[in-house]
Amino acid sequence: MVTMVDDDGLAGEFESHRGRLRSLAYRMLGSLAEADDAVQEAWLRLSRSPAGEVGNLGAWLTTVTGRICVDMLRSRQARREELRGVYLPDPIVRGGDAIGPEGEAVLADSVGLALLVVLDELRPAERLAFVLHDMFAVPYGDIALIAGRSAAATRMLASRARRRLAEGAPQPEADITRQREAVGAFLAASRAGDFGALVGVLDPGVVLRVDAGRGAPGLSGVLRGAAPVAGRALLFARLATQRPAEVLVNGGAGLVWMAGGRPAAVMAFTIARGKIAEIDILADPGRLGRLDLAIPAG
Repeated sequence: MVTMVDDDGLAGEFESHRGRLRSLAYRMLGSLAEADDAVQEAWLRLSRSPAGEVGNLGAWLTTVTGRICVDMLRSRQARREELRGVYLPDPIVRGGDAIGPEGEAVLADSVGLALLVVLDELRPAERLAFVLHDMFAVPYGDIALIAGRSAAATRMLASRARRRLAEGAPQPEADITRQREAVGAFLAASRAGDFGALVGVLDPGVVLRVDAGRGAPGLSGVLRGAAPVAGRALLFARLATQRPAEVLVNGGAGLVWMAGGRPAAVMAFTIARGKIAEIDILADPGRLGRLDLAIPAG
């Protein structure tokens, strides 16, 4: 008869690892709900493991969660291919500088939405190698066991991912005050209808991504260039009836637009070299309704 692990005895230890596992799963999946599912599955596998099988609990949980995430990425690829238009990762929104306890682990390294967008373009094995090694300092040899590759091949996967990220994600401004200054200038120019000022705050190669959901494919899309993005921003400002709330989106400056007491759009900004380099807008009503948007009242 196989003796299973003591759930009560391990529950407390597992909880001490939950934040790190959720952070790992979020970076792997870009979805808060799927990250929670992955962590729960890791717990279920632990609770069914024979006594004595688990040595280093932290390493074991990291390995298992990594494998679960890779499986989830592979299984959803076909579903994502069926979705047309832009699909943005789940944003983590907090009001002002407030970061609640549930979001602290996920926001610890400030993984911006723009970086998660590029991570979504990697193959599952590349994403695994980069996330585990560069973000969680897991040795290549340990990652190789998860990926089913040699350590040398795993190192190459991480290197390839690193190059893709360097090409696709601008290096963001780390100073939140400077970020907010750029977003404030963008907002002021938009509200004033000042096209020239808007172009001035935008990087010439700025990228605007809009994910309005499957119900509004005509609103979703990608726009590039300061002039086209400024034009779209002016149109959006004319349609808006309320002032947006200034928030943190994945640790960076952002805005939440409300309509009828409900969130209508979350905007995440990537600031690089003093200019707005990327704007990511989630305007999918269904997804917005499922997010925990901790924003200021009023």
